[in-house]
Amino acid sequence: MRTDLIRKTALTAAGLAFTGGAIAGPITTAYAADAKPASQTKTQGKGERHLDVRYEAQPNFYYCGPAAARNALSVQGKDISVDAMAKEMGTTEAGTDSINDITPVLNKETGKNDAYRSVEISTPAADDKQTDKLRHDIVKTVDDGRAVVANIAGTTTDTNGNTHSFEGGHYISVVGYRDNGTTVTIADSANPNTASYDITIDHLADWIATRGYATS
Repeated sequence: MRTDLIRKTALTAAGLAFTGGAIAGPITTAYAADAKPASQTKTQGKGERHLDVRYEAQPNFYYCGPAAARNALSVQGKDISVDAMAKEMGTTEAGTDSINDITPVLNKETGKNDAYRSVEISTPAADDKQTDKLRHDIVKTVDDGRAVVANIAGTTTDTNGNTHSFEGGHYISVVGYRDNGTTVTIADSANPNTASYDITIDHLADWIATRGYATS
């Protein structure tokens, strides 16, 4: 049943606000549609794990949903075009309606009907229970070798103090964590200059609030 997490989400010009940020971590860049699949190499340490992403920036302002799903699936070694993703999700110039349109596609391309499920954070701000569940879900999903896809809106600040603003809504992939999930790594298709950044789980939970995410 569709609830508050159903939001038409396109990356509008007003939402394109970035400051600073360098490409970091195990994310690699690939801007061609025929980019080769990534290996599934993971880096890990005590309380942390990062997946190897074959990053690709979104080609237009409304493909953030397909691009986030495509980047998420790349950690499984899959190479699927964003056009194919968009067709499966019903993406239009108004964006992709909700995480509920992305989860079935992630399951189909993963090859398991129950690989992903949608989780909603329906409140205007995440409470401690919702934040802890998000942390647990990200750790479990990344440990399973998969990335989380999240529907976010508003403005947040990363661990380097840089601002990321998507007032009209946006989709991102969560591809790693450290400190047992207290801090997570984002793959963001909006701008290759800010392809990767870390944010705290508290900031991510509030960024997702009123929307939802796809997780194991």
